[in-house]
Parts: sequence; structure tokens; C-alpha cells
Amino acid sequence: MFEFLRKLFLPITIVFDFITKYFKTVVFLTIIYFTVFDSKDTYTKGGISYKQANLQKIELYGPIINVSKILEEITKAKEDENIKGVLFLVNSPGGSVAPSVELAYAIKELKEKKPVVVYANGTIASGSYYASIWANKIIVNPGSMVGSIGVIMQGYNTEILMEKIGVSTQTVKAGKYKESGTTSRKWFPYEKEQLQSVINDTYNMFIKDVSKARKLNIKDHTKFADAKIFTASQAKRVGLIDDVATISFANNTLKRLAKIKVIKWKQKDRFDKFDKFLDKIVDEVISKVFIIVNNELKAY
Repeated sequence: MFEFLRKLFLPITIVFDFITKYFKTVVFLTIIYFTVFDSKDTYTKGGISYKQANLQKIELYGPIINVSKILEEITKAKEDENIKGVLFLVNSPGGSVAPSVELAYAIKELKEKKPVVVYANGTIASGSYYASIWANKIIVNPGSMVGSIGVIMQGYNTEILMEKIGVSTQTVKAGKYKESGTTSRKWFPYEKEQLQSVINDTYNMFIKDVSKARKLNIKDHTKFADAKIFTASQAKRVGLIDDVATISFANNTLKRLAKIKVIKWKQKDRFDKFDKFLDKIVDEVISKVFIIVNNELKAY
């Protein structure tokens, strides 16, 4: 009986034995295949031979927390002489102020060397709008939400809960405001006042940059800012975006600004795509936790 079962499952066991013994070799050969044989250095269209990609897509999706990889993509696009323009794809509710500002000025530097067109296909609000303001054009899908130009800082007061479960905090500090924003008690009036001054100053920076980038009158900031949410058509009327259109319109706009005849997008290899897939899963989990527990300044 045992011999019969062994022969029955022999094909399966052989396969598993092979995988176990030669797994590293298979992985190595797969990498060689994708990097050497799966890459297309040339292509032909309309009788013209093209050797390099001439446009690049960079994506900003989800809450803005860690933007190091996006900044790296922007830097590479800026330094690549073959890339004549960048399509910045946005679908984000915003996020932390500092990385949003970092993206905004990275896009501004990129724009100085080659055209940048923003296309939003869902939400371009608060921090993600901030990140987009210096682009040559901001084009938004008709169903997108735009705006929410504002700053917020939130925190929990867990004092009553801590009393019920018998937990108390102990603090040693130097500096009157060192415990500002604590969750263990209600904030003192002087702490709220100081935190409000930080919020106000950050908001003023936000509307100042938007006004300058979009050529709007800062005195009219309550019309286009004040944390208002706009539909795509409303956003165009107040000057926050340039066009309400689809992705094909955005592609053609970038093609025109980049002064190219045929679009050839820079392709990411399959390993980059897999790595990005894993990053998205991790980022989504981290983002949900971050939104719940973090009390730093957020542009949402």
C-alpha cells in the first residue's frame, strides 16, 4: 500500500524536491530573464525608431506620510535627460504637513527643468493639493473632490478612562509647553492658545503658497481655502485647477507641453511593481493606525 502511494504521488514529490534544491537558482534565472530579456530598449511606431522613454508617470495615492520613494522618483525624473515631462497622478486625502510641503517643492524644482501635469482621478485635497500646486497644469476628473485647504491637529483626552481603570501618568519636564498636546488630560487654555498659533501660522503658509502658485489674490482666501471642499467644476471656477477632463486630455496636454510627437511612457519593471504592491499593503495598514493615534499637524 505504501509503495502504491509513493508511486502515485511521485510526480508531485519530484517537483517539490526540485524546487527545494534549486529554488535560489530559479529565482536568480528569473531575475536575469526580467532584467535582460524582458526589457525593451527600442520600439518602432509610424516608421520611426525610438530608443528611450520620453514621459514618466509618478503616483501619489493614499494618505501622505512617508514620501521618500516618491521624492526619489521625482529626482530621477529630473535628472533623466530622456524624460521630457512628468504626469503626476493624484488620489489622496492629504496627510502630514511636512512631507506634503516636501513634495510641493520637489515638484516645483522638477517643473523648472521639464513640464509637470497633475491629473487627479479621485481626491486632490489638503496635503495632496499642496503637493500639486506648482505643476504647469492641474487637471481633474469630473467626479473628483478638490480643496480642503486647511490644517488640523487632534488629540484624545483619556483622563476619565484612565481614572476608571486605575492608570495615571507621571511626568518630569523642563519647559512650560513641553506637555502640550498630551492625551492624559484636558489641555490647559495657554496650551490650546499656543497650539492654535502653530495651526494659524501653518495655514497662512499654505494659503500664501497656493495664492502664489495659482496666481490667486490671497485676500480672497476664504473663497478658495478655509478648508472648503469643492467639486471639480467649482474648483475650476475659484481657480484651484485648470481643467475638468479625463486622463487622455491630461496625456495630450503633457505631450504638447513636452513638445514630443509620440508618447513613450517609462515602464517600471515587474520587480518594482511587486515591491510597490507590498508597499501599498504596508502603507495602508500604517496609514490607518497613523490617522487614529497620531496628533501631529495634518493637512486633511
